[in-house]
Amino acid sequence: MSRFRVLAIGILSIAALIATAQQTTAGTDTDNQHNVQGMPTVDQHLKVLSEKLNLTSDQQAKAKPILQEMQDSMLKVSQDTSLTHEERMDKVRPLREKADKQLREILTDEQKQKLDQLEHGPHSNLHG
Repeated sequence: MSRFRVLAIGILSIAALIATAQQTTAGTDTDNQHNVQGMPTVDQHLKVLSEKLNLTSDQQAKAKPILQEMQDSMLKVSQDTSLTHEERMDKVRPLREKADKQLREILTDEQKQKLDQLEHGPHSNLHG
């Protein structure tokens, strides 16, 4: 995977975290819309992908465990206070790459192109 794609995936994930963190401060934690670290829930992430890529229900069912595994792993890394920010990013990057690779296996060629556009396009409007 090219460095640019990895960087784009990282930026996309960070933008999602920032957007949901802002929403978390405006809402309550009792509505279960966000996990502890302010990251979007798996359902929110799946909803965005479904809307942007027009995922079928079968694709959604296959994507959900991929997103869940990525989120669980990222949450574990983010809670490790012994790591510096850079070390956390170094550990999170392969998790994103793995999820991206797995997701691409269930996408059509057209959906892969849309995902490429999302990863390379402006990220400010992806989640709102």
